[in-house]
Amino acid sequence: MVKPSKVLEKIKKRVVEPVVEEPIIEEAEEENVEENEENEEEEEEEENEVTKESTENNNNNIDNKKDQSIYTKKRVLFTSTRGIGSKYRHLMADLISLIPHSKKEDKVDDRKTLSLINETCEMKSCNYAILFDVRKGKDCYLWMAKTPLGPTVKFHITNVHTLDELQMTGNCLKGSRPFLHFDKSFDGEVHLQIIKELITQIYSTPKGHVKSKPFFDHVFSFFYQDGRIWFRNYQISDQEFKKESLLTEIGPRMIMHIDKIFSDGFGGSVLYSNPNFVSPNNSRLDQKLSKANKYIKRKYQKGKAEERQKVAFIEPSEVDSIFDN
Repeated sequence: MVKPSKVLEKIKKRVVEPVVEEPIIEEAEEENVEENEENEEEEEEEENEVTKESTENNNNNIDNKKDQSIYTKKRVLFTSTRGIGSKYRHLMADLISLIPHSKKEDKVDDRKTLSLINETCEMKSCNYAILFDVRKGKDCYLWMAKTPLGPTVKFHITNVHTLDELQMTGNCLKGSRPFLHFDKSFDGEVHLQIIKELITQIYSTPKGHVKSKPFFDHVFSFFYQDGRIWFRNYQISDQEFKKESLLTEIGPRMIMHIDKIFSDGFGGSVLYSNPNFVSPNNSRLDQKLSKANKYIKRKYQKGKAEERQKVAFIEPSEVDSIFDN
């Protein structure tokens, strides 16, 4: 027989245990739920931060790739007009060999439709254009333009000497990237700053270009003097037994006289016009007029001398003819 006291004790335990243990379990469960919620919130915040950082990095990488693609895809279109002479044709070939990110295009037929070069650049995927505009077989105008929005600079080039003509001792590898050196005077005036920026964008070879070499061994120098820009190309070579670098001229040479700056690609409004620029036609006309004036002056002086001789004529006196008989 089981004692009733033991049965009562068991019943009491069954009744008392849930009353005592239930609140403890609930509090523990609430604490666990709160901790789990806090952990979930922290994890969500960390995930959001990681996603933000990853998106920012991806955006930066995309921007860098875009920037690099812009520079690596930079191309310069070279073209000329009909009637270009041998000297300027060799000069254009020398510049194309020195600029690896260049493309050559057929000659332009009509000078009145230079704005069509913008469409040609778009078809050839070119960002810049250089045009050799030769007139009368003597005068060469060099157009440098950023297509299609501009600006465009028009130069008159003189004193041209090509690589074959100079035969300098300097040399550089084909496709190597150049340094660009500008005179201090380019920072003084606004139109010179525009020209400096345009020349920098055209002549600087982009890093990582397919046809370029990953080092520098020559320098393009631009000097502003007497209202003109003097262009020189030098090789950078190290002297033996010395730490100093030596500059040896390679060529070509040319002098660029600034004529005008336009707002658009090969057209638009005139942003700057050089008041000191004299066109080659006017300079030749002045030379002819000076020669004609010399001839007119000489004829005038000769006529004046004849008049003076007539006035200065002395008639023979009667005394001289006394002893003739």
